[in-house]
Amino acid sequence: MPRDQIQVIGHCPASPEAVWAIAGDFCGHWHPGIATIRAERDARGALIRAFTTHGEDTLYREQLTWFSDSDRSLGYTHLEGIAGVESYDARMTVSAAEDGGSVIDWIATVEAPDAVRAAAVCAGTKPIFEAGIAALAERAQRGIAAFEDRMPTPVATEDFSFGELPRLALSVTPAKEGPLCLFLHGIGGARWNWLPQVAAAGNVMRAAALDLRGYGDSTLGLQQSTIDDYCADILSIREELGADRLVLVGLSYGSWIATSFAMRHPELLAGLVLSGGCTGMSEAGPEEREAFRVSRQVPLDAGQTPADFAPAVVKVLAGPNASDEVKAQLFDSMAAIPAQTYRDALVCFTNPPEKFDFSRLTMPVLMMTGEHDRLASPAEIRGVAGRILAQAPMADIRYETIADAGHLCNVEQPEAYSRVLLDFLGKLPK
Repeated sequence: MPRDQIQVIGHCPASPEAVWAIAGDFCGHWHPGIATIRAERDARGALIRAFTTHGEDTLYREQLTWFSDSDRSLGYTHLEGIAGVESYDARMTVSAAEDGGSVIDWIATVEAPDAVRAAAVCAGTKPIFEAGIAALAERAQRGIAAFEDRMPTPVATEDFSFGELPRLALSVTPAKEGPLCLFLHGIGGARWNWLPQVAAAGNVMRAAALDLRGYGDSTLGLQQSTIDDYCADILSIREELGADRLVLVGLSYGSWIATSFAMRHPELLAGLVLSGGCTGMSEAGPEEREAFRVSRQVPLDAGQTPADFAPAVVKVLAGPNASDEVKAQLFDSMAAIPAQTYRDALVCFTNPPEKFDFSRLTMPVLMMTGEHDRLASPAEIRGVAGRILAQAPMADIRYETIADAGHLCNVEQPEAYSRVLLDFLGKLPK
């Protein structure tokens, strides 16, 4: 299929923040060529803009496929309106110019049955992009600012447990209709790491944080835990709490579990939020997996407990500006883990049964990581988000870097994390 591309780059004296405050509104009425525009949602909650242009009756529809506030970038795909094209995918990025002000980079890739049609669409796109960039520059220089909502009042949680071997413990907000937002902690965590986010998410839908097997108030099973056991636990929680669909929110080890569940039960997920990780050890070779396991198991074999090596772990997890209070919380999470539980999780984590097929992800996906995350850097997680964008059908992907945070970005920057999460949850169908 013939393919062509058009790229327009413009400069603006206004700051990138001022430009993005306008450009980041995907359904905003800021382009001079647009006569009418409205926002729509598809069945998954993906954002669609439906618009007409001056002098035409044609209805155009475009779906947002990629969004990142922290990177100041968005991508979209054509759904309806342009005749004679197989696909039309575009991306806009706003960045800081070296000499001050902003650079606005707008690019579109067109596939059409013949090269002439692809070239014609690109030729028609160029003046549209040029006019849009000029309008952004003009409006940004007038100082239009972004509006930031206040955080909602936290919703109270109650402790809840059910089952035997394992007995699963959760912190749960009151029942609501719609999906259940279930939080999954990391290999060195516990459900209480998530309580600020659970209390915030409870304003949008019912929310719960789980102590994984052997952690906190949950118990281990009779056998070594496997990823299928964790997925079975999630299904049990869904049934116990009477939820039709789920939004899984994971951190590190919890992100790997959440993605593993999505591989098995995509139809049960209304959304997927992956923080500080995604693939786990599923793409590591046997030697890398073994080295990871041995390096963490040696202290256990020497008779130490997680409390003994917690200080060293905190140094790796915490960002450079983490407060003493945050470091104490990270220490307490790690120190509370029984040695048997930590060993059980290590064996599970280093024996992944599959390499993920991102084409199975049919739900909106939000990926976040800390600016200073040593274990899941922004470059790595942004790269995985890009792979999901390329492979997932009708992708709806958002990526954000949480500023001034380490690996446990939700603990170090709870309000910043919750703001992004609430925006994502609020756009999902109820």
